[in-house]
Amino acid sequence: MIGAIIGDIAGSKFEFCNYRSKKFKIFSQDSFITDDSVMTLAVAQAVYMCKGDYSFLSGFAKASMQMLGQMYPSSGYGTSFYNWIFSDYPLPYNSYGNGAAMRVSACGFYGKTLKEVKKMSKAVTEVSHNHPEGLKGAEATAVCIFLAKSGKSKKYIRNYVNKNYYKLDFTIDGIRPTYDFNETCQRTVPQAIEAFLESESFEDAIKTAVSVGGDSDTLAAITGSIAEAFYGVPADMRAKALEYLDEDLLQIYNNVEIILK
Repeated sequence: MIGAIIGDIAGSKFEFCNYRSKKFKIFSQDSFITDDSVMTLAVAQAVYMCKGDYSFLSGFAKASMQMLGQMYPSSGYGTSFYNWIFSDYPLPYNSYGNGAAMRVSACGFYGKTLKEVKKMSKAVTEVSHNHPEGLKGAEATAVCIFLAKSGKSKKYIRNYVNKNYYKLDFTIDGIRPTYDFNETCQRTVPQAIEAFLESESFEDAIKTAVSVGGDSDTLAAITGSIAEAFYGVPADMRAKALEYLDEDLLQIYNNVEIILK
């Protein structure tokens, strides 16, 4: 979960002013958390509230995302999701936006089996992003996290993604010059996964993701969530990232981390 937050912070200042290089600092005084971090924590809170019984995860996810969304209304939500947050009767709206994937990391970390991870991903995603591509993007992200957490190799993860989700038939260097801003799962999640697969460390994964351009904070949040599961997160980076959370968000993070440990 902290990996997604660090990716969000690192990419925040580059979202609308892309920087296609890895020569930058992860944290800076003009970096900040966006809706990616808020919704990552909202889903994590929903999973935490289930206490291991995910029968009502969809309901908890809907309530948690609306509650935190309304607490942090200026975090950068898309128009449709913003309206969903403030709706008295929030219904799924056939979205395949990349928000489905950036918020799902708790499912990959909490799930005990691959089958359970997929079920959890669907539960937290379909409340808003119920388009097949939205569901696929979220599941692919959660599955990569679970496989990485379980000790699978990058080769294994690549093969699994190629077989079940996306054809990773490109390189980051190959797409960097022409990759443009895109908020869909199908044009964000594959690039985020590839950034992780080409990386040499957690920090390198984040920098590689940001360097692609496009929707930098969301792309790096997805990459960061997978990279955390594979590499772990350096203690100093974790501590620095937590400074960006206010008291309420930090409390959610701490609650979830205790259970994960």
